[in-house]
Amino acid sequence: MDLEKKVTPLMRQYYKVKDKYPDALLLFRVGDFYETFHDDAVKASSILGIILTKRGAGSNSETKLAGFPHHSLNTYLHKLVKAGERVAICEQLEDPKKTKSIVRRGVTELITPGVALNDGILEQKSNNFLASVFNIKNQYGISFLDISTGELLIAEGNLEYVKNLLSNYDAKEILVCKKNKSDFINEFGNYSSVFYFDDWVFNKDFALEKIKNHFDVSGLKGFGISENNVGLLACGSILHYLDETQHKKLEHITKINQIIDSSHVWMDQFTVANLELIYSNSKEGKSLIDIIDYTSSPMGARMLKRWLIHPLLDLKKLNFRHSSVDEIIKNKDLLFSLQEELRSLSDLERIIAKVVTFKISPRELVQLKESLNKVKSIKDLLSEKSLINLYKINSSLDCCESIIKLLEQTLNNEAPVNIKKGNVIKENFNSELDELRSLSISGKDYLNKILEREKNNTGITSLKISFNNVFGYFIEVRNIHKDKVPEDWIRKQTLVNAERYITNELKDYEAKILGAEEKISVLESKLFEELIIKLIKDVEVIQNNSFWLANLDCLVGFANLALKAKYNKPTLNNSKDLEIIKGRHPVIESQLSQDSPYIPNDIKLCDKTNQILMITGPNMSGKSAILRQTALIVLLAQIGSFVPAEKAKIGIIDKIFTRVGASDNISAGESTFMVEMNESASIINNISKNSLILLDEIGRGTSTYDGISIAWAIAEFLH
Repeated sequence: MDLEKKVTPLMRQYYKVKDKYPDALLLFRVGDFYETFHDDAVKASSILGIILTKRGAGSNSETKLAGFPHHSLNTYLHKLVKAGERVAICEQLEDPKKTKSIVRRGVTELITPGVALNDGILEQKSNNFLASVFNIKNQYGISFLDISTGELLIAEGNLEYVKNLLSNYDAKEILVCKKNKSDFINEFGNYSSVFYFDDWVFNKDFALEKIKNHFDVSGLKGFGISENNVGLLACGSILHYLDETQHKKLEHITKINQIIDSSHVWMDQFTVANLELIYSNSKEGKSLIDIIDYTSSPMGARMLKRWLIHPLLDLKKLNFRHSSVDEIIKNKDLLFSLQEELRSLSDLERIIAKVVTFKISPRELVQLKESLNKVKSIKDLLSEKSLINLYKINSSLDCCESIIKLLEQTLNNEAPVNIKKGNVIKENFNSELDELRSLSISGKDYLNKILEREKNNTGITSLKISFNNVFGYFIEVRNIHKDKVPEDWIRKQTLVNAERYITNELKDYEAKILGAEEKISVLESKLFEELIIKLIKDVEVIQNNSFWLANLDCLVGFANLALKAKYNKPTLNNSKDLEIIKGRHPVIESQLSQDSPYIPNDIKLCDKTNQILMITGPNMSGKSAILRQTALIVLLAQIGSFVPAEKAKIGIIDKIFTRVGASDNISAGESTFMVEMNESASIINNISKNSLILLDEIGRGTSTYDGISIAWAIAEFLH
């Protein structure tokens, strides 16, 4: 007999689906379970800690399988994705009760490390970026998308610039052209989640068509982007990947933002790592963002992280941030009130993404309504005082009165998480729904009347009417009373201590009740879907609110930080001078007890008289600390924060370079000395007149005299 004929219809259907998604772990819905088979089962068993079993598959061979209940999907899904798996969810596309043949199934969603909307996978305070990298000779393009917030970014530049962006944005998954695979690995290293596309996906015409179709535009001038930007080819591949992963509802991706190199302080990935801006280099240590993050909302926390990896060069924008923080500090009652309101906000960015993708729960829409109500409260607070700088934020916020009214009229305030639990739509919103609810309630009231009547007729006071999915409604009688059961009752089940019966009357009312409840469920789902469709029209309004609330949250956080840590307002200008009086290292200072205060330091640099400072001293005397401290104070000033110093005058810094510590790169065949020389060469080749350069123990990786010669030569070059 042919092997194809030996395979069961279910497994034949499975193989057909699996062939379309060979690189994904397939969760195959079978009744109330998600099953995995063969190699997928082995992986799932290992990652999830579930039992791996075997069974016959309609032939002499055995099939490995592992599964879990469908209601546990959110419990297990994030573990698979965090392990780097691409997970295809294959659902039953029709009601098994309504078909005599095998249930039709299909993949409804492909979840990958970089394309996820599930709360269990996402980190509240961090973006979840999918990236794509493509190059034409030495010109590199890169694009980032966080589908959970709708942020779509592009950039182009040389290899080093794109490497820095990829590292700083901490992409969870990267798309790469197959023909560039070896070059990508050589230049960027081994990333854990990389997906390789065929060449045609990065074709210019294909990419532009994808982008224009998505935004429904004939050209990209409205976004201020040239059609020759290599980043667009990367962007096109991202939009194609969303198609491939069954993510087609994308109305929350409303624009492309360009990352412009000339707008931000240039820092390479080594500088970000050496200064421990986002991550500490030790398990118990603290990073800068751990110390300065006083934001109250997830949107604010994510924006702060973006500000920290992209410090500003624009003096006007920086003065706005500093003046706004100053304004909040001078109104302490406003500071505390704003913090309280911001703390009660839901994650508007991610909620609106769930609305667009129809993954929103009724409870989350209630939270959306409550958060939009808070916008009115925040605007009232900002209007109470004559605030000059915060006026821009206040005027940019929209009270969304029509959206709030729509949600208030439609939803119950106590709407459940799961729509199937019912009581989602408000009473008096829909007359048909009200009638069905009345019928359901009256039916249940009649059941209680039946129960009381039968208790009186039989004399069995312990009678009870219950429900299960097998028999529907039934009367349960304890064994000691079964001789009192009327002859017209129909026995359905015998238990150890009781028997279960049904009656014709009970079945009649069961049909009425269940019929009404099923219609209620269908109608509530329909009305809820109609509500979502109405909300999608207001995506950009809610996203705009989210943006300005995140800005406000960062500024309020800076004000709180300044008060608690005794930071002061810096003075920024376009000079080439740097003067810090009684500066302190923000991270080290925060770890010290009050009995051991940080000893402040002064730093003065000037392009005319004092371009270079050489710091000497014994080990553990704080030489490296003062180097990092200087950079961190400059960075804090150029993201809009006050600084840990008595006084700071800072000429805008356009690039920050660090060569701190000595380490090798064995995997690339580079010694400590080679790494040191490569990094030093990179600094020398990229510096400008407004750069801040921090060199620690240059020449340490070689002999004493060679090291001194190298340090001397670099110092002379810089001077």
